Amino acid sequence: MSAQSAAAPETRAVLGVTRSASGRAWADRLGEGRAVVARAIAQRHGLPDVVARVLAGRDVAVDDAPAYLDPSLRTLMPDPSGLTDMDAAAARLADAVERGEKVAIFGDYDVDGATSSALLARFLRGCGLEPAVYIPDRLIDGYGPNPRAVADLAAAGATLLVTLDCGTHSFEAFDAARRAGLDVVALDHHQAGVALPKVAALVNPNRHDDLSGQGHLAAVGVTYLGVVALNRELRRRGWYRRRGEKEPDLLALLDLVALGTVCDVVPLVGLNRAFVVRGLAVMRARRNPGLAALADVVRLSGPPTCYHLGFLIGPRINAGGRIGDAALGARLLAGDDALAAARIAAELDRLNRERQLLEAAALEEADAMATPQLLERDPAVLVVASADWHPGIVGLVAARLKERHGRPAVAIALGEGGQGTGSCRSIPGVDIGAAVRAAIDAGLLVKGGGHAMAAGLTIDASRVGDLAAFLDDAVRNAVAVSRADDALLVDGAVTAGGATVELVERIERAGPFGSGSPDPVFVLPAHRIAYAETVGAAHVRLSLAGTDGTKLKAMAFRAAGRPLGDFLLGARDRPVHVAGVLGLDHWQGEPRVQLRVVDAAPAGPDAPRRLPNGG
Repeated sequence: MSAQSAAAPETRAVLGVTRSASGRAWADRLGEGRAVVARAIAQRHGLPDVVARVLAGRDVAVDDAPAYLDPSLRTLMPDPSGLTDMDAAAARLADAVERGEKVAIFGDYDVDGATSSALLARFLRGCGLEPAVYIPDRLIDGYGPNPRAVADLAAAGATLLVTLDCGTHSFEAFDAARRAGLDVVALDHHQAGVALPKVAALVNPNRHDDLSGQGHLAAVGVTYLGVVALNRELRRRGWYRRRGEKEPDLLALLDLVALGTVCDVVPLVGLNRAFVVRGLAVMRARRNPGLAALADVVRLSGPPTCYHLGFLIGPRINAGGRIGDAALGARLLAGDDALAAARIAAELDRLNRERQLLEAAALEEADAMATPQLLERDPAVLVVASADWHPGIVGLVAARLKERHGRPAVAIALGEGGQGTGSCRSIPGVDIGAAVRAAIDAGLLVKGGGHAMAAGLTIDASRVGDLAAFLDDAVRNAVAVSRADDALLVDGAVTAGGATVELVERIERAGPFGSGSPDPVFVLPAHRIAYAETVGAAHVRLSLAGTDGTKLKAMAFRAAGRPLGDFLLGARDRPVHVAGVLGLDHWQGEPRVQLRVVDAAPAGPDAPRRLPNGG
């Protein structure tokens, strides 16, 4: 269970809010039990009460607080040999290095695949190899290795194929590799079935016979452990000593690990937290020309954060795989030419703007399809499909539908050949990956796979209705439980005057925040909306004034035209309770506190019983 849903409200609604502008109750994330832990953390370690509440709300024990605030790779890093097949993978890769073999890297077309591919390519280049990196085209190749691509790589001289962020279900492609004389090493993290393809090594902490406990890792995390194991094997064989070379600085690769980990939305717990904290520190040094070029394109003026990775840098890398050249991201991150990096980053930025336009048009159509479903039968899962959508943006459409309607969503782009390419996005407590695998077993899908929160699929157009009925039946109970516990969990209360740069910096030390460790939500009680306007792509910008006159800048993203945005714009110059996430804006190099608004509610004795959304 995620931290977001783990805390059932044990006390009355925060600030008495039982139905906010977004239609939710506000509940104390901690409850009475963890509030006691928070007080003990504050007293024992001299931390502000707000920071202690953030830690306790993420199940940090009193004695563990210092280590949690300063996660150590040395402490959290497992022995890579604990992953099934890792020693065999390291040995085969070490053979390739010693023999100077031609290695082909086959990565997925998303950020996790691009960072995994760039990481391994950089390490192998440091060992004197020139690996070929192949990123499949979403439209032509589909997901994962295919026999045609494998044959082409073998014909180009490759003797070892390494698949990253894919391969667990690639039986046909790996049979083709074996016939072509290609050895295969697969490093993956997707959920696995009992049967696995026959390869030299298949490393996946989510295979049934893996007892490492590292199933929360992204593929780039698994790849990093693979590189650590390979480096150790080369050292054991005396390879560095014979060449008179120093071992490579593996810590310098953590910027790639952080990026892939954040963008694949895996739980930011344990080793993943250490990867991201240390990786962000590496990223600040701008040693990777590709990441530096992307930071310049997005006008990153302060230290990189998870927000920058997940919402600014990651989407641009993904844009190549969605609607352009899928290999651009991996090429950018693996290269060392600053001028070439600047050109690729500019192209990815252009593709991202094009992607935004395609997404907006598709989302408008998808929302129009979803509305009658909601009115007529209140489905547990929204399933929408269109022949007008680009397959590269269906995952984004599904994610937006999930956010708007609070239930899993599936968006499918129907192709000319009678098949559709779809993406699924889920809500906490609903395993959409398992539902997709069950649909495969039921003969409803051509192929598919994924995680608890996200999955992909290929389907015959004639079976879309059958899939909708199957998913509705498969997850209805889980969706009902999840939606019943949909209160906004609040970590604490602050005022505009108390939300200082120093406080926000101390809160951020309790991060990184993301999947499995949600952003802390704070309420600002009875603050007056001094200013509010619609800006950009349907955002609402506002200024909140406390009772002492101190003002705080705030932004409600994608809120215009939605109940939250309508409420904020209609409450100008009135006191309201506002809930949001505190962050720092480094515009022109000077840090300033800004609130990302996630919800709001009327304040004071004159608060209306009914809200603009009919609540």
